[in-house]
Amino acid sequence: MKIRILLAAIVAATSLSAQAASSIHLGNYQVVGTYGLDILNGTSGGISGLEASAVTYARDRGTLFYVGDEGTGVIEISLTGQTLGYNVFDWSGTGSTKHDTEGLTYLGNGVLVVGEERLQDAYRFTYNNASGSSISLKDNFVSISDAKVGNNGMEGISYDPRGTGSFVTVKQQSPQGVLAGSLTFGPATGLPPSTSGDGSSPAGGGVSTVVSLFDPVSMGLSTLSDVQTLSPVDSFAGTPAADNLLVLSLGSRMLVEVNRSGQVLSSLDLSNILPHNGIEGVTVDEKGTIYLVAEQIQDGFNAGLDPNPRSQLIVLAAPVPEPETFAMLLSGLGVLAAVAARRRKPAQV
Repeated sequence: MKIRILLAAIVAATSLSAQAASSIHLGNYQVVGTYGLDILNGTSGGISGLEASAVTYARDRGTLFYVGDEGTGVIEISLTGQTLGYNVFDWSGTGSTKHDTEGLTYLGNGVLVVGEERLQDAYRFTYNNASGSSISLKDNFVSISDAKVGNNGMEGISYDPRGTGSFVTVKQQSPQGVLAGSLTFGPATGLPPSTSGDGSSPAGGGVSTVVSLFDPVSMGLSTLSDVQTLSPVDSFAGTPAADNLLVLSLGSRMLVEVNRSGQVLSSLDLSNILPHNGIEGVTVDEKGTIYLVAEQIQDGFNAGLDPNPRSQLIVLAAPVPEPETFAMLLSGLGVLAAVAARRRKPAQV
């Protein structure tokens, strides 16, 4: 009987591992922490933590970076939201007038890429560990699309480190878009033309080869707010799950997992997670822990009690079988098998 119970446990654990090879199973995730983010006042107009719009995980630093849609700069924080430092963005020569930073991803060795929604431009830069340093964005940029789309443009960008590296981006709406491909970055070679409104990209820059992955209508989301590749999750290496994407929707208050054909594999309803804040950014670490960032309170809830509502970091995790669990189960099976063998052995006369 004990052997049968142990075998059943091993089969169940193995089944969970097999499932993980094809999906992250968002339905298993729960909130394990929420942390208020600082509102910072630095140089060049300051860094604001009011409207966090994108977040990314830096594996080699064990930290997170995030930006707000004010476009003032990038902030490094711990995995529990403590401010570690910040850099200020210098937008001169980029052509941007709104500085609407809505996407952020980490490439490694302190290098990040930030996306500007309205011009659909991406800027590559190296974070300066001297907090308060200024970063010139025009030195390394690429235009995802030359079309100016106003406040309906690029809402997220994520780096896939496999092979030579590639990117996935999402466009918010009118129409929605999920794009994937390579990006190279280069300096501006000429000032942008004099324009009004959202501005326009300068001459020069790098080359974009991103193309549409699938029709986003298949996901059934009202807007697209961010995207995260799942290839950085260690347990997914070499499995179909490494190709999957997390797509966040502020409008639908949903986080969905999709494959690269647009098929929804799992989902998590965010309606009851900080329901008064707009959740706009998502990232994942090598263990599969998911981090979300949310803007300040959006609907005036408790406005009189909280005159300075802050952006929030939300941490989601799901229980997963640890390698030690399998070792213990196999060890226990061996012991029980030996005991059973001794019991079956005929008595010596």
